Amino acid sequence: MRHLLLLAFVLPAFGADPLPSADAVLNRYVQVTGGTAAYEKVKSEIMTGKIEFPNLGLKGDLTRYSSGPDNYYMVADLAAIGKIESGVSHGIVWENSVVQGPRIKTGEERSQALVEAALVGSHDWRKLGFKAEVSGVEAVDGEDCYKVVLTRPEGKPMTVYFQKKSGLAVKTVAIAASQMGDIPLEAVMSDYKDFNGLLYAAKTVETAVGQTILYTTESIQFNADIPASKFDLPDDIKALAEKQKK
Repeated sequence: MRHLLLLAFVLPAFGADPLPSADAVLNRYVQVTGGTAAYEKVKSEIMTGKIEFPNLGLKGDLTRYSSGPDNYYMVADLAAIGKIESGVSHGIVWENSVVQGPRIKTGEERSQALVEAALVGSHDWRKLGFKAEVSGVEAVDGEDCYKVVLTRPEGKPMTVYFQKKSGLAVKTVAIAASQMGDIPLEAVMSDYKDFNGLLYAAKTVETAVGQTILYTTESIQFNADIPASKFDLPDDIKALAEKQKK
């Protein structure tokens, strides 16, 4: 009987597929979306698309400019309420909207924004300070995915789901820092398209605190000329920065 019990424990272990390393999963993602050489050529980007808050009946245009983690500017122009702007310049991470007004981000919010501001060409997760580990396998929309947990010295871990079959990232689960405190956030990525040599999810659906945000990417220009003035701090943000210095 003892031998039979031992066999019952051993056989499932031999039958299970071993998990790949995090390096293998992340490197495969780089390869299937364009390859290391293509990513390394990217020095700047201009992304245009749409943003929609279906529950609130709001929609508008979204544009993002980036030429590195310290040169970043994004604007969402929602006709019904006005503009929501955010950016990074000279080490200052900021946000400005007609709803909340101008503010400078600090702490975990700042760290989180710096990661978001990194170029799509910053494909090397190590350079962004992440450590990675494959924690298991879970299905997303019927497709088995490797769950890769990414952690940084600052901020909370986030889990990215990479399809076994395609190697593409299809879901992210994280805790987002905000003015209201920590917020559980889920993002589902789909509709991958070739944008000038790199595959990018043209559709992302984010869900947090009962609200849904739909992002649709329409175009991405890589290595476009972006005027340095595009990353200038708005006057309201400059005034806040000066006030903080004093």
